[in-house]
Amino acid sequence: MYSKAQAKDGQYRLVEQYAPLVKRIAYHLLARLPANVQLDDLIQAGMIGLLEASGKYDSGKGASFETYAGIRIRGAMLDEVRKGDWAPRSVHRNSRLVAEALRAVEARTGRDAKDQEVAAELKMSLDEYYSILGDTQGSRLFSFDDLFRAGEHDELGEDPDSAHPEPFRDLEDECFRKALAEAIDGLPEREKLVLSLYYDEELNLKEIGQVLGVSESRVSQLHSQCAARLRARLGEWRAG
Repeated sequence: MYSKAQAKDGQYRLVEQYAPLVKRIAYHLLARLPANVQLDDLIQAGMIGLLEASGKYDSGKGASFETYAGIRIRGAMLDEVRKGDWAPRSVHRNSRLVAEALRAVEARTGRDAKDQEVAAELKMSLDEYYSILGDTQGSRLFSFDDLFRAGEHDELGEDPDSAHPEPFRDLEDECFRKALAEAIDGLPEREKLVLSLYYDEELNLKEIGQVLGVSESRVSQLHSQCAARLRARLGEWRAG
């Protein structure tokens, strides 16, 4: 009979074997998060995620342990960042205001909102608008990155945040992925390119700026505006 001691031994072997995966994910995330996020905090949270993954992994679900653990590790790190509440309330408030302004302009004009139009909708100068976009870069990057995690756990047959699958979760996530894909496809070409270079090619903001021939701060603004535009366009879907 497979004893509890043997199970624990196997769990510890998995943790030891995949500890380097925690560091790799931590370094990858660190480059995408605000400067005040500490590498050691990410690694500590990731190790907890790895330990949980080693205890809950079911090879019968079809996913490899590395795939399953990677999602758990990354989720634990992002949860740790959330708990740190590094983004001021004003950042979240301004992010919502930008999304609402984008939604209002695009509903009125029937096309992609231009920077000047969004600034006017917010009753501020273009420089003030760009300043807000710069301030929201970190928080929007973080939450937008989460959008791409939506539904990943479905392939494993388990929701990492719950031991009990919720009814219709697969269908809801599939619908959201479709809505997200359509929203991305409808973005202005430049913003779509920024997303592709950042998320598919994994270039940093400076490298993207070199590709586009613009400053790093401008890429930051484009990314924030892109995230706000998607938030505006997906708002009704998510509210439903």
